Amino acid sequence: MNQFDMDHLNKAHDGITGLLGADGGGSAESLLLALAYIVASVLFILSLRGLSSQETSSRGNLYGIVGMAIAILATLTATQIVSYGYLVPVLLVGGGIGAWMAARVAMTAMPELVALLHSFVGAAAVLVGMASYLGGGAHGSRGIWLGEIWIAVMIGAITFTGSVIAFLKLRGTLGGKPLLLPARHFLNLAMVVGCIALAWPFSDAPGTDGIAWLLVMAGIASVLGVHLVMAIGGADMPVVVSLLNSYSGWTAAAAGFMLGNDLLIVTGALVGSSGAILSYIMCRAMNRSIWNVVFGGFGTGDSKPPPPPADGVAPGEIGEASVESTVAELRQAKSVVIVPGYGMAVGRAQHAVRTMTEKLQANGATVRFAIHPVAGRLPGHMNVLLAEANIPYDIVLEMDEINDDLPETDLVLVIGANDIVNPGAQTDTSSAIYGMPVLEVWKAGSVVLMKRSRRTGYAGVDNPLFYMPVTKLLYGDAKDSVEAINAAF
Repeated sequence: MNQFDMDHLNKAHDGITGLLGADGGGSAESLLLALAYIVASVLFILSLRGLSSQETSSRGNLYGIVGMAIAILATLTATQIVSYGYLVPVLLVGGGIGAWMAARVAMTAMPELVALLHSFVGAAAVLVGMASYLGGGAHGSRGIWLGEIWIAVMIGAITFTGSVIAFLKLRGTLGGKPLLLPARHFLNLAMVVGCIALAWPFSDAPGTDGIAWLLVMAGIASVLGVHLVMAIGGADMPVVVSLLNSYSGWTAAAAGFMLGNDLLIVTGALVGSSGAILSYIMCRAMNRSIWNVVFGGFGTGDSKPPPPPADGVAPGEIGEASVESTVAELRQAKSVVIVPGYGMAVGRAQHAVRTMTEKLQANGATVRFAIHPVAGRLPGHMNVLLAEANIPYDIVLEMDEINDDLPETDLVLVIGANDIVNPGAQTDTSSAIYGMPVLEVWKAGSVVLMKRSRRTGYAGVDNPLFYMPVTKLLYGDAKDSVEAINAAF
């Protein structure tokens, strides 16, 4: 073997040693642990890939479950664990609570559950960061390690309190209207600067004497998380949930650097980047920037009074539909587009909608579903509901795919949606949702809006669609209305 081969062999050995860690690079246990982490990371990547489309989403979920199971089992075999006396009961209790929450949650409550789970990630990062600091488990440079702790605790505190506020807003405990304090942007900046400034005395403190500075910073970051989400209107909750998902990922990645855990770093980076990309996609779907969502106070109700309405859109008599008149239109329609919204989720009407779809198809009509990117309270909320009801994926189309076909559509059924079909987003410059791309249902031959009342949507703005000649409102619970249509068809 020549010197060139020896040099490359030594470099390969050094790389493997670095991957496994200096304390156990040559042990079989460390090698197996590293391999398990690599397999789990690959499965997480495949999981995200699978979740990118409806057809492969089930497989993507399975990859994620298997990857997490491998990661947990591998971690339990790590040599750093000296006793399972506390660990096993905690795992059983935590796993039991998680299974209980997942089994009993309704699809309408899924967004708030997701927000609550994000808060757990933030709280875990804060607690682990403080425990790591007090335990003195530094790896490598102490300065870098302290910086990792600081970042993990700061992002974790923001994620924790911000997610709790998002949970309360989605649950309805807190109103959807944003809290806009005077000079709120200055307050946010002051808190960020304060958190950064406190890093200096924290890093200069010997031993664990800097815990007081860490606690003060965590308190400021917690207030920042509350203020940031309180200032965001209810209509932006889907973006907020996605953004908090990104925060939780970066929190996990920071904790991975802090603990020297490669799997946490990879997993956190995957979650953080995918959440950020999804947030960007949703903001683009609303024709807004992420900064406008976080700092703009969208849906504030403080926009100017609307200008005099255009011809044919003036508030006045609203056309009302009955079950019988709706069935008559459905019998004659050759092309039907169904637009689901949060009202369908609240009414749990997705299975009745599937039955109605089958009846329409049997009658010779072409039926398709139009999905707006921010419909509901969670990214992909409507897609999940329709998939739960076994509605074929090939008739579920995104807004950009179906908008051009709406002028040739005989009838549009809007089930519990409001803001995403508001023409004011294109015509009313004073509207809080002006510039947001919407489903142009008013271009169809006829529109039937299924709603419990004529109340505004989550953005808190009136909808001129109610007053258009093509529109009729069918009042009532979404499930009751659709079941009545099915019975009368």
